[in-house]
Amino acid sequence: MGRLLGRIVVGGTLSLIAFIAYSSQIFIIWPWYGHEVSVELLTLLIPFNVLVGLLLWNYYLCVVTDPGSAPDEWQPDTTAFEGYEVKKLTGGPRFCRTCDKYKPPRAHHCKTCKRCVLRMDHHCPWVNNCVGFFNYGHFIRFLFYVDVACTYHACMVTRRVFDATNVRYYDAPGGKELVFIVLNYATCIPVLLMVGGFSLYHFYCLLGNSTTIEGWEKDKVATLIRRGKIRIPLQEAWPPRDPSDPKYHFTLPETPWTYENENLNPELRPSNTRLRATSRQPKSELGISSLPPWHPDYDEDNPIDHDSLASSSSDEKEYTGGMIRRGSEGYEVRPVDREEILRRYVESRGEDAGRYKRYVPEAPSESESEAEDEPLVHRVEFWRTEEAALRN
Repeated sequence: MGRLLGRIVVGGTLSLIAFIAYSSQIFIIWPWYGHEVSVELLTLLIPFNVLVGLLLWNYYLCVVTDPGSAPDEWQPDTTAFEGYEVKKLTGGPRFCRTCDKYKPPRAHHCKTCKRCVLRMDHHCPWVNNCVGFFNYGHFIRFLFYVDVACTYHACMVTRRVFDATNVRYYDAPGGKELVFIVLNYATCIPVLLMVGGFSLYHFYCLLGNSTTIEGWEKDKVATLIRRGKIRIPLQEAWPPRDPSDPKYHFTLPETPWTYENENLNPELRPSNTRLRATSRQPKSELGISSLPPWHPDYDEDNPIDHDSLASSSSDEKEYTGGMIRRGSEGYEVRPVDREEILRRYVESRGEDAGRYKRYVPEAPSESESEAEDEPLVHRVEFWRTEEAALRN
């Protein structure tokens, strides 16, 4: 915004404030009280004029007060305990290439003012100035007094309108008064709604120690996350809990990871220790031959009892059918078997747990078992003999 245009906007804002504040007193309230000074008139107008005076004074301070700019010789202290702001891409301190100097924390460059403003909130065209560190308080007070003064003005004019509906014909408001009543409503109500909404947003930012620019940045990031442009990893709950034991309570030791001598914490008990120990045993100890049945060295006289093998190793292989996480957090979630996974899936789909039945094949008959025991060569020869007999 140019220098001349900014002054025109400020002049228009002052004219609007003056019209709302003084036209209502001169052309509406003064005729209503019979053009005479009274205690009731002073009681009504003095608080209103005090609010208007405070409004104009804070507006003046907001316009003429320098919001603050970064000193030319300022540089961030990289060794300070509280740290310093850095750019995401370069990882170095924030630097303004237009002003050719470092940016202090929460400072931004204003294209209209052509400089970096300390704790910049936004550039307000209605005050022709940036709202920053030194004039932010004047701006907040200006918004507050606008809201209170406009509310007082609307109540005062509305009271005159209600009083005019209950008077006699000769005491009714004249044409000029009616015109100014309509004009005051047409100017005061939109200002109250727009500035009131803007004030609520700034009061909300003030409670959270945030600025308008920072609020825009947060909304932009939230929009990118909602659209899937930015992905944030899920935050895992700590301490971890065992889903199979809801009453389990994890007690964090004083040194949860390692002790002073850099040994492992004895509280770290992985659930797959026995499974790893079983997997390291030779297959010969488990009764399993490493040779296939068709190998010449295969020992047929040493059959394997799979039922006894399964029963003997059932305690060893307690966790089957699932991936076991080998972490070092001091606690590992026990895996579930296939039946448990199927049951949970069925319950999540809203189906009955007993709806899906497992297919169990019938046991073979004696004739079928005898036929299976007979060598395949003999059975093929028998089939060929029967086929030849049928042909003859």
